[in-house]
Amino acid sequence: MSRPHDAIASARTLLAGAPATVEASIAHQAWGIGLRQLGDVTTAVRELRTALRLAEQSGRSERQADVLATLGATLGRAGRSREGLARLDRAVDLSRGALTGRVLLRRADVLLVLGRHREALDDLRSAITRLRRSGDQVWEARSRNYRGFIQLALGATLRADADFAVAEKLYAATGQEFEYAEARQNRGLAAYSRGDLPAALRYLDEAGRRFAAVGVVWPDLAIDRCGVLLAAGLSKEALAEMDQAIAAEGGTATKRGELWFAAATAALAAGDPAAARERADRARRLFSAQRREWWSVRSSMVLLEARYQSGERGERLLRRVSAVAGRLDTLGASEASAAHLLAGRLALDVGRVRAADRQLELAGRHSKDAPPIARSAAWLGKALRAEARSDVRGMLSACGRGLDALDEHRLAMGATELRALATGHGAELAELALRDALRRDDPRRLLTWGERWRATALGVPPVRPPDDEQLVAELAALRDVVRRLDGSPDPSLDKERRRLEKAVRDRTLRAQGGAHRIAHRFDVDELVGALGETVLVELVEVGGVLQAVVVRDGRITKHEVGPLAAAALEVERSRFRLRRLAHARPNPRPGPSLEVLGARLGDAILGAAQELLGDRPVVMVPPGRLHALPWGLVPALADRAVNVVPSAATWLRARQVRPPSDRRVVLVLGPGLSAGRAEVMQLAKQYPDATVLADGDATAEKVLRELDGAWIAHIAAHGTFRADSPLFSSLRLDDGPLTVYDFERLRRAPYRMVLSSCDSGLAKPVGADELLGLSSSLIPLGAAGILASVVPVNDPATAPLMLAVHENLQAGQSLAAAFAAARLETRGDPVADAAGRSFVALGA
Repeated sequence: MSRPHDAIASARTLLAGAPATVEASIAHQAWGIGLRQLGDVTTAVRELRTALRLAEQSGRSERQADVLATLGATLGRAGRSREGLARLDRAVDLSRGALTGRVLLRRADVLLVLGRHREALDDLRSAITRLRRSGDQVWEARSRNYRGFIQLALGATLRADADFAVAEKLYAATGQEFEYAEARQNRGLAAYSRGDLPAALRYLDEAGRRFAAVGVVWPDLAIDRCGVLLAAGLSKEALAEMDQAIAAEGGTATKRGELWFAAATAALAAGDPAAARERADRARRLFSAQRREWWSVRSSMVLLEARYQSGERGERLLRRVSAVAGRLDTLGASEASAAHLLAGRLALDVGRVRAADRQLELAGRHSKDAPPIARSAAWLGKALRAEARSDVRGMLSACGRGLDALDEHRLAMGATELRALATGHGAELAELALRDALRRDDPRRLLTWGERWRATALGVPPVRPPDDEQLVAELAALRDVVRRLDGSPDPSLDKERRRLEKAVRDRTLRAQGGAHRIAHRFDVDELVGALGETVLVELVEVGGVLQAVVVRDGRITKHEVGPLAAAALEVERSRFRLRRLAHARPNPRPGPSLEVLGARLGDAILGAAQELLGDRPVVMVPPGRLHALPWGLVPALADRAVNVVPSAATWLRARQVRPPSDRRVVLVLGPGLSAGRAEVMQLAKQYPDATVLADGDATAEKVLRELDGAWIAHIAAHGTFRADSPLFSSLRLDDGPLTVYDFERLRRAPYRMVLSSCDSGLAKPVGADELLGLSSSLIPLGAAGILASVVPVNDPATAPLMLAVHENLQAGQSLAAAFAAARLETRGDPVADAAGRSFVALGA
């Protein structure tokens, strides 16, 4: 199995010497196994039948049982499961001891193909016991590898990974190169199943190198890699992977069809409709020949979507899509709704209003009891139909009703993460209304609809009971594991960390929502009245172009800024320069100064709207993709109070938060910050009655207890932003990381919070226009204002800035005003100036 080409050559050499019956049986069996490994199952079965005939002639029951087991497993892989199981049952009857363990493993393989997981597990448990007792390491490893794969199918990821880890060690010890590669592949699947895509890709990459080293083409590896790459958003890499696998032409006919189908989906995701069309057509023809209708119809749908992406329209394509949509309905395939929606779009393109209405209705068929997502899909169909008829009122009504249905869907979930992701379903509904407002050159409507589906997940707090003892215990265990990992990269500790993170996330995702309702809709007049002398600038992206909606002195105006992509590029350039300054790294090639970068940044994100700011305080409302923007770098904003919020509604809610009657101040110092110690000790002098947690007292439970309902909280600690899993972004305390999940246990966040930590203000854009991160988690919990950084900062340079901020707060200034004044006071030192530009004031 490790070197199938060598095995086949050795078998031929042995057989050429006219060996005895037993030796000939072994040679033909080895030849058959080698052919099976190389994908030639038909010839493999022929060789194994010869091996069985010779085994029967030898009169040795153990030889007969071993060949029967190999033949049965091979027949099962060839789709002849009934015959294969019959052979394997006979092999079990003929075998004894360790041989029975080997036979049971092969029977489990066929049961796995049939989806009979529990029976397969029973066989494998017995096999592992027998093989371990007999000291058969190779077959014990194989049994554990299979058991891990079944555990993975049943959702027991950690158990699966444990089996794969033992299997790979045994394979390595016994020189089983091919099977070691397979175990690495399966560990990649385990990593993928727990959401660790980078680890999954590393495992799969290594498995690919090892398969190539033994000369084996393994199509399942390519299919697995394609799925992981697409999940990671790496569509071009997924397409390249599938093209390479298809060029190698490995696998059985059934696998070749699945390879073409995966390649078609990858090409479609990568925006290459021509490649998707060719691959989907090949897959469809293979599946049709194999009488696999479910796969064939799905391939046809990918083919039709590719034709649509290529710009094809017309009656002929409409007829084809409508027919496939009907077949997908019959088969119960999940692609049916998308097929009806595509048919509706095509019907609208050719002016078939009645046909479009029917198809769009089918795309979102629902009853009063239908799930909210299904109802929103129906409203999308109606909105598209109304837009085609220039029925603006009908279109906007349908958009609103569809988003209302999705509000219900969102609020039924307790987890912030799920609420944020759910908004993706409403992106097209919101886009329809925004396009209409832009066509009408109506800034008021543009602002209203921009607010309708922006940062909605932050509108209500997450459902997280503070007394959930199991969650508290799991978070405490996670902190302990991560703290120990900091000093020792122990693989067992790292595995435990992953297990605990999965347990915490799973528990929070299962939280039931519905306790909150949206009692107050966004009101433009309320916003205008609340702003007073303050100017609000909301950046709305429509069709990839930024529009700046400016609210000043009761007047609402719109200004086209430019491409969002250009603005995002300037943001990254600015962040890169500030990171270098934070670490005092010399620039080998002098580039634009901070002033030049800031001017470019201002033009890219605000354009002509900068001229309307005057010298007034400003509220900035950027889209999610521009959230990590260092606003202090923009010249027009550098010397004024600037509040940054994910939505205007968020700013209104933050203004309405009342400070607690108990003016408690909490100062927290995390470990490993020499400059932070001086900062916190100086602040303790400014606030003589403050609660100071440091030197072993800054533990999660103590910090959370003191933060709850505090007036001002200041945390100086190392910050970590987890782009892969933003709710595990954290601040490092004495007993380990304080994550977003911990913060969400607060009954009420501090009224004002200063996070003197690197990257504490970062958040990940998800869904339609949502943010997940450390500081954003505090907004729905009642924080009125948060000061946090959006790039790494220089700790010593940050301390004077923080002290100045607190002096200004004590003088009665708002957080944004206190921060702006502190920047002016500490200006002069380039590193300190960079630190000041790296923070943003969030909230009101």
